[in-house]
Amino acid sequence: MTVPSTLGENGYGVQIRQAAQVWHVEIVEGTGAVVSERTCDDGSQARTFASTVRQHIYWLSAERFRQYYRI
Repeated sequence: MTVPSTLGENGYGVQIRQAAQVWHVEIVEGTGAVVSERTCDDGSQARTFASTVRQHIYWLSAERFRQYYRI
């Protein structure tokens, strides 16, 4: 199962993917390429982290976002 990403104004998006009882939060760039990934213990943790990333996508410039997430 994958929750699709919508790109923010800074050109990044976040998506949640579940595979074999493991949850992944992926930061994607405009091309759809995954540029960062974090593994989470469960869906709640994945949704919480993805929500934080979405806020940062909205609040931060592309440059500051890349610095913060070390992309």
